[in-house]
Amino acid sequence: MSLATIKRFTINEYHRLIELGFFAEDDRVELIKGEILQMAAKGKPHAVCETRLERELYKLVGELATLRGQQPITIPYYSEPEPDRVIVKNRDDDYLSSHPTAADILLLVEISDSSLKYDQETKLSVYAEAGIADYWIFNLVDNYLETYSEPYQDLQGKFGYRRKQIFLPNESVILPYFSNLVLDLSKVFPG
Repeated sequence: MSLATIKRFTINEYHRLIELGFFAEDDRVELIKGEILQMAAKGKPHAVCETRLERELYKLVGELATLRGQQPITIPYYSEPEPDRVIVKNRDDDYLSSHPTAADILLLVEISDSSLKYDQETKLSVYAEAGIADYWIFNLVDNYLETYSEPYQDLQGKFGYRRKQIFLPNESVILPYFSNLVLDLSKVFPG
C-alpha cells in the first residue's frame, strides 16, 4: 500500500489559486504551513470582542501605527494567515505593494473561542517561528487575555514563546512598543 502525500502550497501558488477564482468571494480560508484551511465561524462573543478591541486600539494607537483586521500577513514560504488584529509599522503605501511580514508586526492578536487550541498550538508555533515578538490571544473560553513574548526554538526544533502572562478582564495591559499606551480589558471583553 502506498502512502498518500499531502500537497503543500507555497504563497505564490495560493495567490494564483485566488487569482484564478478557485475560492468564492465569501470563502474564509487561510494558508497555514502550506495547507489551505477553512477559518472557524465566529460567534457573537467573538464578534463583540473584536468590535470592542478595534474601537479601543483606534483610540490608543491613532496615527502611531497601522491597524489591520482579518487581512493577510506573509510568513515565508508557506503561511499567509489572516489574524483577527495586527498592529504594524506605518508604511507610505499602506502595504499596497506587499502584505506585512514579521518584521512589520508590532503586535498580533487572535480572538479565540472554538479555535482556542488551534491558536494556542498551531498558530502560536507558526508565529514564533516567524519571529513575531508579541502574540496575544483573547481567550473567550477561560475569559482572560494570554500574552506571549520572546519567541524561541527548542533543541527538538519546535517553536514557542518563553514568556506567557495572563491578564484578567478587569485588568489593564501595556501595548508592546508603546509603553505609554494602556489597554483597559474591561472595555474589550464581552459581557
